[in-house]
Parts: sequence; C-alpha cells; structure tokens
Amino acid sequence: QSKGKKPLFVQLVLDNIWSLYEAVMKRDKEKIEKIITSLGLKIGARESRHSDPKVHLNAICSQWLPISDAVLSMVCNKLPSPLDITAERVEKLMCVGARTFDSLPPETQELKRAFMKCSSEGTAPVIVFVSKMFAVDAKALPHNRPR
Repeated sequence: QSKGKKPLFVQLVLDNIWSLYEAVMKRDKEKIEKIITSLGLKIGARESRHSDPKVHLNAICSQWLPISDAVLSMVCNKLPSPLDITAERVEKLMCVGARTFDSLPPETQELKRAFMKCSSEGTAPVIVFVSKMFAVDAKALPHNRPR
C-alpha cells in the first residue's frame, strides 16, 4: 500500500463491484452491456428499461452474485457436520431447563442414538430441532446484573 498498490481484495473484488455500481448509477449503457456480456448474464428488458437504476443494479447483482448460493455454501463450509456432534451436546439439546437426560422417558432416550447416527433410512425416526434466537440487551443477561 505504501507504493500506491491496492490490496488484492480491492483489485479483484471491490473495484469490480464499484465499477458496476458506478456504470449503472450513471446509466453508462455501453459499459453496462460490456459487463453483462462478459459475465454471461441475461437481464430482462423490463429491468434494464426501469426508471430506477437500483432495479437494474439489483437484477445484475442477483444473477452475478446470488445471495442464496453464497449463504448456502458458507453454511456448508463453516458449520460442523452433524455427524461430529458429541453425546453430551445431544443430551443438552434434548433436555430443556433443569431436566437431566436420565429423567427423560426411555423412548426419548432412544432417539439419542438416531440423533447421533443422522440416518436417512425410511425406518429412521424424523427428528426436528426448533430454535428461536432473539436479540437481548447485554445488561439483561444474568452475568451482567449487579449483585
């Protein structure tokens, strides 16, 4: 950077995004067509003729860099495999509150083995885990309360 060179991420990623953004906002049709053909995209006439340039930009970006593919690949690459889960973690997921795993009915305890096996066989039980996450102010957490 001291020699006036840009970092590689800026050269390969950010400059391309900014040039696309600039071309669409300034309505440079030649540059937009060049970008679309070089990326191999097919933008509908309705989006390209729209009066709002953000609609055109959204149409290009949704084909060039689809968010669903990016999120799915990130989840697949970063989340651990369900087969790598420990027995203790399965017990924690199956128990709610102060209940212990040993206090669960025998039928429920049998699900632990199926949970850890992650079988897709037709005879395997279907296990669904529902989780709800919501934002909580840090001051409301128990370890942050004054004693």
